[in-house]
Amino acid sequence: MPELVRLYIRHVLIGFVLGLAFTGLLLWLNVGNLWHLVNATDAGVVAVVMLVVFNTIVFSGVQFAFAVMGLARHDDHTGGELVRV
Repeated sequence: MPELVRLYIRHVLIGFVLGLAFTGLLLWLNVGNLWHLVNATDAGVVAVVMLVVFNTIVFSGVQFAFAVMGLARHDDHTGGELVRV
């Protein structure tokens, strides 16, 4: 398997776990009375599933973007010099 594919899968899974943890903390800490809202309605399960899906998509994308930006090469030559006046 190519290195880039392994990088993608690894960091998307890390982002998925972070998204799950974030959603769990939102519910556990009862931010915005969210836990009560989930328990008080019939569509509470749908709301939790939507929170998990959308948070894991966002966290996975951010984690992969962070990993890709970390691959940049740092050359000694910056291409331009700052001139102080």
